[in-house]
Amino acid sequence: MVSSPPVLGASAATIALFGDPIMRRFLLSVLCVSTCLAQSPAPSSGKTKVLWQKLEASIEQVDQQLDGVMGIAIEDLNTGDHYFLHEDEVFAQASSIKITVLANLYLQAQRGQLKLNDLYAVQASDLVPDSDIMNGLTPGVTRVTLRDLATMVMAVSDNSAANVLIDRVGMQNVNAMLDALGLTHTRLRRKMMDLDAARQGRENISTPHEMMTLLDAIYHGKLLNKEMTADFFQVMSTNHPSFIPRDLPAGLRVADKEGELEAVRNDSGIVFVEGRPYVICVMTGYLRNEREGEEAISKVSLETWRMFDRLSRATEYGRVVSPGNGTR
Repeated sequence: MVSSPPVLGASAATIALFGDPIMRRFLLSVLCVSTCLAQSPAPSSGKTKVLWQKLEASIEQVDQQLDGVMGIAIEDLNTGDHYFLHEDEVFAQASSIKITVLANLYLQAQRGQLKLNDLYAVQASDLVPDSDIMNGLTPGVTRVTLRDLATMVMAVSDNSAANVLIDRVGMQNVNAMLDALGLTHTRLRRKMMDLDAARQGRENISTPHEMMTLLDAIYHGKLLNKEMTADFFQVMSTNHPSFIPRDLPAGLRVADKEGELEAVRNDSGIVFVEGRPYVICVMTGYLRNEREGEEAISKVSLETWRMFDRLSRATEYGRVVSPGNGTR
């Protein structure tokens, strides 16, 4: 073992014994740098890098077999290790853009600009197609909270509920939040089912890298406080079934939002593998067959989970310990 120079292990009291102010400042700065380095995530081991390379090879096979274009961003939320494929290409988001609306709703609630339990009276003018819950409510009578609307948006991708939230938070505020995070290629440009806006080119868009960055920022508390972050992911975790969790073990917590348009299939979210959570964003376009796009996302998701599941249960030497197994 290589030990640190004595000065790096010195206490503040020891440093204070040095009479020279310049020397004290120098030693304190060295100590600070040493502490920061010690707190940085440990670099991946050689064996872990091999697993990432094998994941890359598996994903490349899926990509080659897909008649369309696929973009991917995967990130280990513990270490920052990642895998990218066409990560900066801009894709139509379909309902996956609702993640940004949810994020801004919680941000405004945190700032006191609204309350999640504020009530909203359903209006007949709110109702648009693909609104499984809102279309069954009684306009002018039924009142729901903003959090109820958010749950509808995530659980069944209710378009009417999404449009009400877009009106409530303001499209410009969603995009201002994205600008503040440096996500300049992620844009909310239209409400759900606004076909005229879509024909005019006002599509809701993002990139795998930027959606990954947004989810990373929320997970690590860079956008919301601890309480709001927990509730944000609680609401996102109501989304089932979708492409990312489709082939994963039952009971595994996944907070994601898929999107579907003609020739487009997307899904972005966080898979909460115990001790090894990760972000996965898979976007596709120009699909000849949408079902094949859905299956491709599920295949990428399964391969990714298999790696993170092993990492979550393994020692640094590669010994995987499964629940209930003894040791020899």
